[in-house]
Amino acid sequence: MPVHDARTGAEAATEAGLGASTASSPTTAPAAPAASPTTVSAAPAASPAGGHEVPAESDCETTLSMRPVREFTAPAPEGADAAPAPPGPADDLLGRIGDWDPVLTPVGTFRLLPVRPERDTALLTRWMNDPAVAAFWELDGPEEVTGRHLRAQLEGEGHSVPCLGVLDGTVMSYWELYRADLDPLARHYPARPHDTGVHLLLGAVADRGRGLGSALLRSVTDLVLDHRPACARVVAEPDLRNTASLTAFLSAGFRFSAELSLPGKRAALMIRDRSLRHLM
Repeated sequence: MPVHDARTGAEAATEAGLGASTASSPTTAPAAPAASPTTVSAAPAASPAGGHEVPAESDCETTLSMRPVREFTAPAPEGADAAPAPPGPADDLLGRIGDWDPVLTPVGTFRLLPVRPERDTALLTRWMNDPAVAAFWELDGPEEVTGRHLRAQLEGEGHSVPCLGVLDGTVMSYWELYRADLDPLARHYPARPHDTGVHLLLGAVADRGRGLGSALLRSVTDLVLDHRPACARVVAEPDLRNTASLTAFLSAGFRFSAELSLPGKRAALMIRDRSLRHLM
């Protein structure tokens, strides 16, 4: 996904979940399938909507919604997969996310699992069709819409890696980690080499508005800083209207840096600094 203009929703965007700010009725529950997360066990598990299988290592979460604006969609690596893959752009640009070990967080054991379209598109499409999510991500519609969004990243140059978030064996969120310094976003703020951006979507309504988003945001940005020594900052650009999202980022150790005019929205530039990670 080359240029990222992610729109973030926070945990309580009116209980509609991180990303459903004021644009839609936050309490609107997602389609029945999205309300129940997929459980990952030793054997592949089917998602509640039926039919979507995810291996034991998969990860996907609900919405701390950071949606990439269409003009901002950076391509992701070819080899971003749970299975070992030959060296490629992703290895160079984001450090083989699929090799990152699970981490213990305040809300459970969490890991990131790079998306595999043939396995994950149906589940992500259901999440994207939740009105609260669609209001910010603008990827509602048939599977082909979500599929194009994923392929734009996976067939790119490794600037962006789409991942599932797995919490205690349950697929519950969708994440995008991307090189903000190589993204069109860099034209809108004083980017530094290796700045890494984050987008997050919590899939299940039940996971929203109870602190999961901010807890996992902190843990994922810690993972980025631990595995990418050259990265001094993790950045995000939530919609300024989404006060719940802004609160979630602040709770996760980010600071407000500036107001940005991005394609399609006014955003808050949120930054988490390596030098301040243990102070905020």
